[in-house]
Parts: sequence; C-alpha cells; structure tokens
Amino acid sequence: MSLLRTRIDLDAIADNARLLKERVGSARLMAVVKADAYNHGVERVVKVLEPIVDAFGVATAAEACAVESASTRPVLFWMWVPEQDAIDALAVGAHIGVPGLFHARELVDAEIPASVYVMVETGMHRSGVDPQDWDEVFVLLRDAEHITVLGVCSHLASADDPASPVTDRQKAEFERAIARGRELGLELPVNHLANSPATLLREDLFYDQVRPGLALYGASPESSELKPAMTWEATISVVKPIRAGECVSYGHTWTAERDGWIAVVPCGYADGLPRSAQGRFELGVNGGRYPQVGRVCMDQIIIDLGDNTAGVAPGDTAVIFGEGGMSAGEFADALGTIPYEVLTLPKGRTVRVYEEE
Repeated sequence: MSLLRTRIDLDAIADNARLLKERVGSARLMAVVKADAYNHGVERVVKVLEPIVDAFGVATAAEACAVESASTRPVLFWMWVPEQDAIDALAVGAHIGVPGLFHARELVDAEIPASVYVMVETGMHRSGVDPQDWDEVFVLLRDAEHITVLGVCSHLASADDPASPVTDRQKAEFERAIARGRELGLELPVNHLANSPATLLREDLFYDQVRPGLALYGASPESSELKPAMTWEATISVVKPIRAGECVSYGHTWTAERDGWIAVVPCGYADGLPRSAQGRFELGVNGGRYPQVGRVCMDQIIIDLGDNTAGVAPGDTAVIFGEGGMSAGEFADALGTIPYEVLTLPKGRTVRVYEEE
C-alpha cells in the first residue's frame, strides 16, 4: 500500500447525488466533474453517477471527450477559445457553452453541427455574453441551421452567502436573458444557474436544471446531510522521542517545550500540502488529534504526539483531512482557503484508493 493516499468513498458520492436529485424534483441534475471530478477520479465517478444524474458538466474540451467516452449522458464544456480545437468534443456529441460574441461568430462561421448553451453575463463578470450583445448572439445562433440552442446558463458569485443581495440581482438578470431570448424566437428549454450552494439553499433558482459540483463530493458546508467522499491520509514512517529544548525540521522553527514524542508523516509540498500550512492544522491518529509542527518539507511533516499515551507507532495511519481527522471544511478554515481548493490539493505521490459496496 502506498505511504500516501486519498481514500475515495464512491458510495458517498452516489448517495449525495441521490439526495440532490430528490431535492430538485423535476429539474434536471447536471453533475459537475471538471478537474478530474474535483480530484476524485473522473472515470470512476462518472461510472457511479451515470444511473443517477441527467448530464455532466466540465470545463474543457479535453475533459468533455474523456467523459463522453465513459458516459451516455449529455456533456457540456464551457471553457474554450477558437484557437483551441474543440471540434473533437463536438464530433463526439458534447454540448458547448458560448461565453462571448466572438465565440458565437466563430461557431457560426465554422459550420460544424453544435448544441449550445448561451452563457449570459449576470454579474459574475467572468465568462458570459454581455447584455449589450445578447440580441446579436441570440439572433446569430437562431439563424444558423447547424446550431441548436438548448438554453442559457450563468454562474452565481455569492450563492454561499444567503445575506448577499447579489444573488437576487443575478436571478433577475438571468430571467431577463431568458425572456429576451424567447422574444427573439429561441425556445430555450433547458436553463441553468444553480451551483452547489444555490441547489441547497435556493429552490427558486432551480429552473430547468441545476449544476452542483462540490455538494456531490460531500464538502459543501450548506448541508449536514451530505457525506464527505475524500480522506487524505498517510502511513506514519517514524516515531521518536524528543527532549525539551530540542528543535525540529528546517530552520528550527519549533522547539519542544517538554520531553515527549514526535512522528514523521510522509506528505509534503511536492504532494500538494502547502508549505504555508506550517503549524496551522492537526492530524488525526487512532482517534486523537495531534498538531503539525515545524516546517512543511517537500516530502514529509512532523506531528507532536505529546506523551504519546495512545502508543502511536510506525505503520499507523495519520489523517490529514477526512474521516478520522479534520473535515475538509475545518482544514480549509485552518489554511485560510475553501473546501474547493482543499479537495484538489492531494497530488504528487498520493495514490487513490476506492471504496464502494
């Protein structure tokens, strides 16, 4: 077994998808599996989600091709430029997002059959057709015989903050875009705006389809019903005594205040653990929590076992986050980031181990 691994609970992902599917009722459920299914392994995740969800969403054309090869469900990708060859993805039936007037013109001129979603700007000010260009884009795509417009979509900036007025403003703008597209003769049967927070907090934003990502993997803080699917853990390689006044690791940035024990955990910044995480989190070992101390090295970190009354020994498992340790949310708070980033941290020598019944 590898010294460093992520344990992926595929049953948890399936259960989360079923919970979301039940919650959204008649709305379609698009599972976002970009970035290798948020670092859970897209091939295995798609296989588990295939019987439950209605569609998949990814960022790039290459990701769309990978999902298309593993699924019969529709796949949407939305991040591309004309210089990038998106033809392969369109050729295998992937749907494409149109993030700007320039992209719409390129698709029309290319004369390649395409099913598209118009990405409309509603306040995120990232990818999306600006309101002054809506009419031109709607008409261009409407009149192109080789293009089928499936709907409009947009992305929420502050859905994780229920008190933010931004979400309601984006909702109003989104509905204005739908109305304008239909006035110009587009049917727009499938429109989607809701990300994970909106899917869990705002039923009024379900529309025809929802588009959760983080919630599928059980790391969305808006619901306690979701099951975390990832545990990042390592096998302790060394346990040794340390005396009061002795220091550890590079720079001797931590000094033992009393006699005790330390353990070496084979995980470092080459494996995705930020060097800046030094001294900011705890690892779970045999039911206890132990602080990380000293510098985060390229390959290893050190934890302070205190008196080691639990008898921690080489070969025991140390949980960086997940079952038996800090949750992904706790770990994110400790590092001053968000669960989205935390799930994508494990890399390098980390090996995935899948669990499913």
